[in-house]
Amino acid sequence: MIRAVILALILVEFHGPSGQRLEINPAAVSSLREPIDIRSHLAPGAHCVIVMSNGGFIAVAEDCAAAEQKLQDAK
Repeated sequence: MIRAVILALILVEFHGPSGQRLEINPAAVSSLREPIDIRSHLAPGAHCVIVMSNGGFIAVAEDCAAAEQKLQDAK
């Protein structure tokens, strides 16, 4: 007997500092950070840094409150 397994991957759309579209898996997000101390290392227009569970980070144009709301809405 063959069993079918269906996995649902939910991606949330964000925008990079240059306007590019980014799709992020909310299950892989570790935390959100304001880019205060590292702003000089990020592109202009970065308003929030999404820290991923694998240690990477993604700068987005949305502020952290809006980013957190998008992630909560996806759950």
